[in-house]
Amino acid sequence: MHIARIGITPLKGAHHAALPSVQLTSTGPVGDRELCLVDVARGRVLRTVEHPRLVLVEARWDGTILTLRTPDGREVTDAPEATGESLTQDYWGRQARLDLLDSPHSRLLTEHLGHEVRLARVAGPGEVVYGHPVSLVCTGDLETLGEPDSARFRATITLDAPTLPPAGSDLRLGEAVVRIRDRIPRCRVIDINPATGQMDTRHLATLAARPRPVGEIPFGVDAVVVTPGTIRVGQPASVVPS
Repeated sequence: MHIARIGITPLKGAHHAALPSVQLTSTGPVGDRELCLVDVARGRVLRTVEHPRLVLVEARWDGTILTLRTPDGREVTDAPEATGESLTQDYWGRQARLDLLDSPHSRLLTEHLGHEVRLARVAGPGEVVYGHPVSLVCTGDLETLGEPDSARFRATITLDAPTLPPAGSDLRLGEAVVRIRDRIPRCRVIDINPATGQMDTRHLATLAARPRPVGEIPFGVDAVVVTPGTIRVGQPASVVPS
């Protein structure tokens, strides 16, 4: 069992970039979903499933400078500035604290999505993450769906393994240790092709037809960081003996 892929995105819902390594802190992967978009009309964090073209936006962020590139080649590189306006927005039934930002990125994304949005910085780590801050899928489970690309599941870590460790397991990954918490409920985002922004599979329907908890369609698991550290693609993954 080893790490086959590591992925994050600095902007919630944007292209999920594959990285050679990432640092896991006590609150999750450094640089992951530190920014999000506010759906101005609905007064909530923008939902990718309603705006699938967001997955085509490439985002790079060093904590100060943000570069966004849309698939038509338009690009904005700038340092977003805080407006001094903070607000609390709905994110799938829970409240996320956001600091609104002023930058040309909002205008670019409004034009790309055809929907008015505002760029915001997430005040609390993991507040726009569905579940716990680290997520994992494995190649064995992907094969049962006939899916060669784990990017559409937007997991922090893809393990080259037939199955995932059970809930409650501690898993050593490079310098870090994470604790498996629970299976992740899924929505139609997993049916969006990350290369085209189009709904092109019926993975959600396939999962829904399998035995599952009432009201949930799970795939993959989430985890919390027990021991912070850097993880790298290719490193072994092993369950820590209890």
